[in-house]
Amino acid sequence: MLSPDLSQILDASSATPEFKADVVAFAEHRAAARIEAARHAPRVKVLRVLTQLLAAESGLAVERVRVDGASGCSDFRGTVAVAVAVPGEPERTFEFVWDCQWRAIQEGWKDAFGLPDQIRAAQTFEWRCFAHWRERRPARQPAAVAG
Repeated sequence: MLSPDLSQILDASSATPEFKADVVAFAEHRAAARIEAARHAPRVKVLRVLTQLLAAESGLAVERVRVDGASGCSDFRGTVAVAVAVPGEPERTFEFVWDCQWRAIQEGWKDAFGLPDQIRAAQTFEWRCFAHWRERRPARQPAAVAG
């Protein structure tokens, strides 16, 4: 089942209808051919990355994604490669760090032991705990030398 946030974000997104249908399927634990994880990752953490992608890059005509992330106790970090439905448009890659401990520190929240209350941050902010989201730009190629 989609969260209200993700439902609204999907509606506002320029992603293809097929990708949007796969996001719904993925959220409902069904097959989603346009969403690939490079390695095992908790479904909820992949959904957070998809939500961030669709919210932060709402103008992209997302056709498919490949999430390559490493999941820790309080974080999920890696990259998401995005194929867009625009002929000739290159794949775009975004680096991300979702970190509920970071968010708890930002909010000044501590648990009963005096540690950052990452559980409260994850429950309160859900997908909005991204400490880092940036597009990875390809390295520039050297100019051709005339000869």
